[in-house]
Amino acid sequence: MTDDQKGIAAEFYADVTGLPAEPGAYVLLIQLADSLPVKLVGRPEVILAPGHFLYCGSARGPGGIKARVGRHMQKDKTVRWHVDRLTTTGMVLGAWVFPGGDECELVGMLTEMPVPIPGFGSSDCETCVSHLLAWPPGMVLPFDSRSN
Repeated sequence: MTDDQKGIAAEFYADVTGLPAEPGAYVLLIQLADSLPVKLVGRPEVILAPGHFLYCGSARGPGGIKARVGRHMQKDKTVRWHVDRLTTTGMVLGAWVFPGGDECELVGMLTEMPVPIPGFGSSDCETCVSHLLAWPPGMVLPFDSRSN
């Protein structure tokens, strides 16, 4: 992480109230209370242990960040993306949002975080190993002053 990236601040939203409706990127904070088996096509099943996970995503469609993050915060939905497997089972505690931001740049800021499932949420990405990261206790996020 560069010195420039260390100073980036993002607003955290615990619910959809006030989320911007513009395009950008976001980091979901997801808590799993129980182990969760996850199988991606062409890869062996991985068991995610209980804990906190970060999912970096983009919102470029109609409604922008508000629509996409709002969908992720809903429990009842059709499983469309990899992350839906976590958001329908675990609890979305909120999201940091980056209007105009890029999901791959966010992943790049979090290179110290463990990658639990290579290819998760990044099957169409040529630069990131995964868009899902584990957030171990005690690790500080460069854009957040809270601790987990």
